[in-house]
Amino acid sequence: MVERSQQEAGRGFWLGFAAYGIWGVFPLFWPLLEPSGATEILANRMTWSLVSVLLILLVQRRWSWIRPLLAQPRRLALSVAAAALISVNWGVYIWGVNSGHVVETSLGYFINPLVTIAFGVLALRERLRSAQWAAVGIGAAAVVVLTVAYGRPPWIALTLALTFATYGLLKKLVALGGLESFAVESAAMFPLAVSYLVYLGVQGKSTFGHTGAGYGWGHTGLLMLSGMVTAIPLLCFGAAAIRVPLTTLGLLQYLAPVFQFLLGVLVFHESMPPARWAGFALVWVALAVLTFDALRQLRRARERESLPVSAPATADDDQAKATAGGS
Repeated sequence: MVERSQQEAGRGFWLGFAAYGIWGVFPLFWPLLEPSGATEILANRMTWSLVSVLLILLVQRRWSWIRPLLAQPRRLALSVAAAALISVNWGVYIWGVNSGHVVETSLGYFINPLVTIAFGVLALRERLRSAQWAAVGIGAAAVVVLTVAYGRPPWIALTLALTFATYGLLKKLVALGGLESFAVESAAMFPLAVSYLVYLGVQGKSTFGHTGAGYGWGHTGLLMLSGMVTAIPLLCFGAAAIRVPLTTLGLLQYLAPVFQFLLGVLVFHESMPPARWAGFALVWVALAVLTFDALRQLRRARERESLPVSAPATADDDQAKATAGGS
């Protein structure tokens, strides 16, 4: 049983690595869809995502969740709101990548954990430990430094972080499985996406199904593939989430922005003057503080669990309970 559990944990780790790794190399995929604009790419991604997820649900025969969800208007409304947010996130991300701002998009996902913690305080009234406060403070200082470095607020990064953190909060309230929520969100945006694609077709501005200007049917195939490219890492993530601890997933999440950052600097050769390096360094320090604090809390929790039931509480235990909180 122990060996089987270790095998499952190992499989979960590599599934999580695959999920975040695929998300990390997305900047290599979206430029392949040019000359389609970011909005057309987004509409195709929404459309073909629904087709992909319906095929997956059909194969797995996972339909029992639909009727209970439809009977709960509040959860359904929150799901639609989440769909709108993730659409904005996707659209800004695709535009950022195809406009030469890969490094800044990576920054958005670097600071996302810090924004999520801030949301926990503001929306869920969670209490932060001193290390978490320090990480949030360092992250805020990093944004100030990067604003000076860019000559403007890093609005692409901030939009990505804010929309994804809010999206995560709504998904927490909806409490629906990853594949199921993906299906609902895709279905919610499907009518708008198809309507926009039809509009482009009527106006003669669509690149889907047309040849010319250096693109052909392979381009149409790539647009259709965007749905499956979206679904595959989500499936890997869902499979990993049930096999490995959340702490492991929390550490793996940094793979995506690390890969994106490396692609931006090494492949797309985006400019990184010293002031930007300083801002990113502050973000990485904040994440290091956050990660160290999370691992320390996990170790303490395991030590408390290993104590005999009859062991008296210590002052350290009381202090830990009093200060426990955060995400």
